[in-house]
Amino acid sequence: MPTERLQKIIAAAGIASRRKAEQLITGGLVSVNGQVVTELGSKADPEHDHIRVNGKLLHGPERHVYLLLNKPKGYVTTLHDPEHRPTVMDLLRGVGTRVYPVGRLDYASEGLLLLTNDGEFANRLMKAASHVPKTYMVKVAGNPTADGLSRLREGLFIPTDRGKRVKTAPAKVRVIRESANPWYEVTLIEGKNRQIRHMFEEIGHHVEKIKRVRYGPLQLDVHPGKFRKLTPEEVTKLTALVRLKPAQVTLAGRHDKD
Repeated sequence: MPTERLQKIIAAAGIASRRKAEQLITGGLVSVNGQVVTELGSKADPEHDHIRVNGKLLHGPERHVYLLLNKPKGYVTTLHDPEHRPTVMDLLRGVGTRVYPVGRLDYASEGLLLLTNDGEFANRLMKAASHVPKTYMVKVAGNPTADGLSRLREGLFIPTDRGKRVKTAPAKVRVIRESANPWYEVTLIEGKNRQIRHMFEEIGHHVEKIKRVRYGPLQLDVHPGKFRKLTPEEVTKLTALVRLKPAQVTLAGRHDKD
């Protein structure tokens, strides 16, 4: 087998995402044949080299698992929470392997969340350039004006965690339930932190509820707190969206009957 970048090997083994694998390497926690490697771009042969991560021997690529979870409100999208709040990992009983969230839904949001142990696949999905459309049901306080909705559709400047302001990409916004506190369907092709909340705040309206109902070709079809495996066809469709060749994605659960 030809040599591959260490971070890619670590991600394929299900130890961590590629970005986290890079941190492990630069932090001096990865060794190859007994020698600590800290330089990004270093390569190894996963079949013949002895690769250790934090002292533990790497055992080759894991069978890839792809899950769709209906995240309830009140869970954080992390592996561990310093505030000891419930995490989405608490909902994944019986998976049999460690998976990682693809992107995030904030504590107060709910709906469709992808999880996988395929680091390469997750990394490509999370890149803004992938342009995977994500659709949300959004309830807001009060009725936005036509001008305000036009600003959402065209793109507007919102604050970031670093104190800067960035412009959002054009979004699809349509009303689906008119009332004193209406519901909107919002489709984005990016995923800035708390983006929808910031967008509506910029036009003077507080977001009361957010539920993600579609992610690319996937639709939310399980009850809150429940999850299912993606079908091979669904993985193939997602793969096409991020311009990966289907052969690069190892499908799990091909014959599963859950």
